[in-house]
Amino acid sequence: MRRLRGTVAAALTPLTAGGTAVDEAAIGPYVEFLVAGGLDGVLTFGTNGEAVLFDVAERKRGLELFREAAGARLLVAAHCGAQTTAATVELAAHAAEAGADAVAVIGPPYFKLDPEAQRRHLVEAARACSPLPFYVYEFAATAGYPFDLEMLRGLRDDAPNLTGLKVSDAPFDAFAPYVLDGLDIFVGPEALIARGRGAGAIGAVSALAGVFPERVAAVVREPTEAGADALGALRARLERFPRHAAAKRFLAARGVPIRPDVRAPLRDLTPAELSAFEEELPGLLAEAAR
Repeated sequence: MRRLRGTVAAALTPLTAGGTAVDEAAIGPYVEFLVAGGLDGVLTFGTNGEAVLFDVAERKRGLELFREAAGARLLVAAHCGAQTTAATVELAAHAAEAGADAVAVIGPPYFKLDPEAQRRHLVEAARACSPLPFYVYEFAATAGYPFDLEMLRGLRDDAPNLTGLKVSDAPFDAFAPYVLDGLDIFVGPEALIARGRGAGAIGAVSALAGVFPERVAAVVREPTEAGADALGALRARLERFPRHAAAKRFLAARGVPIRPDVRAPLRDLTPAELSAFEEELPGLLAEAAR
């Protein structure tokens, strides 16, 4: 089993037909772009990949395509978090069958699960993909609640393949409690990479790495506060616009054959936003070339 390490891109999901279908032909070129950017791995169908907007069959097929395109060049982690435990378990079991290197699971959104419900959900998901490395994806702002720390400390008693966490909470005071002894911690917010590495995190699972792979990988390899701050500023520039569509438009400008299509209720840029984005684009491209 290969554990995740270094810089992992939280991949975008290429779409077509107005966002109603996965653009299978674009996955290979996108993976080539990520490989060329010096990354160690890719996380499929996470928050940046519009995960919960796809059905189980789409996510299975998409993972298979990412896995095939990556070969042995990138570690491939499958985000299998879904609204129900049954769907999460199905996705996790498929990830193991499809040759993924790891599975990650966020807390199911909408209902605020108590610690026992959290534990049961995660244990079933971990067992479904065992012995693959299993990572808890902590992101309270997206799930709607944080994972309970005491629950996580005892989780390996029931899920021996628990290997680590991706922590996307910010600011650092919200991130720091999840740097738990004996677990591999990956930083989500790029602006926290330096502080997170200093606290013991071993790498980053980064949405920005899906469009600026070279820049993020460089900061993960040699973390500095200035480098992390610069990544935070880059992300803020993209997030002036609807993030998923803007990121896809930026990738297209970098030569990746990906459309701006997103899955509703996400949306593309309005004409006014597109005009502003096009004004911003030369500066973003210059940042990518640094």
